[in-house]
Amino acid sequence: MLPKKQAKREKVSNDLSNQKRSDMGEQLAALHRELMETDKSMLIIVDGWESSGKGYLLKDLTRELDPKHYEVSLFEESSKDESQHPYLYRFITKSPKKGEIVFFDRSFYYDLFNDPSLNDETLQHYIEDISFIEEAISHDDTLVLKLFLHQTKQEMKENINDLENDDYRHVRLDEKDYHQLKHYDDYYKHFQKILKQTNFERSPWHVLYLKGKKNTSRKALQLCMDELKNHLSTDLTRSETELAGKSETPLDQVDLSLSISDKAYDKELEDLQKKAGDLLYQVYIEEKAVIVVYEGTDAAGKGGNIQRLTRYMDPRGYDVSTTAAPTKEEQSRHYLWRFYRDFPTLGRMTVFDRSWYGRVLVERIEELTPAYRWKEAYGEINQMEHNLDHQGYLVLKYLIIIDKEEQLERFEARADDPMKEHKLTDEDWRNHEQFDAYKEAMTDMINQTSTDHTPWKIVSGTSKKYARIEVLKDFINRVTNYLDKA
Repeated sequence: MLPKKQAKREKVSNDLSNQKRSDMGEQLAALHRELMETDKSMLIIVDGWESSGKGYLLKDLTRELDPKHYEVSLFEESSKDESQHPYLYRFITKSPKKGEIVFFDRSFYYDLFNDPSLNDETLQHYIEDISFIEEAISHDDTLVLKLFLHQTKQEMKENINDLENDDYRHVRLDEKDYHQLKHYDDYYKHFQKILKQTNFERSPWHVLYLKGKKNTSRKALQLCMDELKNHLSTDLTRSETELAGKSETPLDQVDLSLSISDKAYDKELEDLQKKAGDLLYQVYIEEKAVIVVYEGTDAAGKGGNIQRLTRYMDPRGYDVSTTAAPTKEEQSRHYLWRFYRDFPTLGRMTVFDRSWYGRVLVERIEELTPAYRWKEAYGEINQMEHNLDHQGYLVLKYLIIIDKEEQLERFEARADDPMKEHKLTDEDWRNHEQFDAYKEAMTDMINQTSTDHTPWKIVSGTSKKYARIEVLKDFINRVTNYLDKA
């Protein structure tokens, strides 16, 4: 990927070198205006050696663009607050929305590029994270263009010297510049290794090694225009992926007649709730993080289950995120964007009353998302949860189910109860008519996303009290094991 150390800088054609960068910028701006009228977007990553001219390049790339419709995000070492979130949090939340161009000055590659001592296992985990995010946003019709600015050791030395003597730009220098210069050969090998391993077919690297910063800008502008033209003119509809060959029917294997006596329920409930509350304190003390996902049949009792789970928990230690239809802003983003916002920081717990699984449930049933996209979501969700697990988050997933007859009885009871009729909507009745379709979608969801690191716990909700005790017991067992392994 990187030029050999003695290689001369690339020369540009006379046609390109004679073009005015401002004219090229206007052409890119015209393409940007076309992009703004579509559901597509673009992410441009500008990375490379320290002191290699990333700031100069970014100014040329953005100079003619409408500042209301592009953003530049600078990524360096995680702040104290950012380090309390999942690793990908700050990148996902800065990813472009539909019609937008976003520039990353450095990026999710920052931690990789700046640590040549990374062992192969840690490096591989970073690459898995990066592969996931680039694939996920590419699936969401975002063009990912990656630029790497290269320089020789002598050029880096001269660039640092120029910055040192600049009355204003000397503030751009820090210890990383000098460390890379001092250990140039180690960084060269390290960059080469990373570039090769992350030169993905859907998002390859473009190494810029040209004579003069102006020609470097011209080459980058030309790349941006060529790639964006192609992106705008391409039909991004894809063929549907085949689901993995799992034919199990896990929902049919659940005994929906399971129940618990009122006496046993009253005897067990409070003790279990207090244990759950104590465990959340331990999660806080040990700076761990827990994510609890509730999905299931409408009227199966998810809300009451959440209330009993959190009854004795300190309300300062957890949040409940209720997933409703996405807002206009949320629809303009990747569907996982709004869930990353609500993931807990270290020491906390978030309970999701419905979740990202809406992608493969309601969006599938209501045909809100093309089939090829919701089928791709299984892999995206598995990778996201794998990333969370690897970073030390505990993800618990509960699916509470009832049969069609029980659901109808509960809907009718709500309709007759003035205190509960507000909980019943036209959508509930429509979902009841689609009960079998939801059952099929839940079956596929279990088969495709119940993994070793984040398995689904399927609970009969016919007896609400039984379901509450089952979830509390499982929560206590799983969180205890999780903390014991810490």
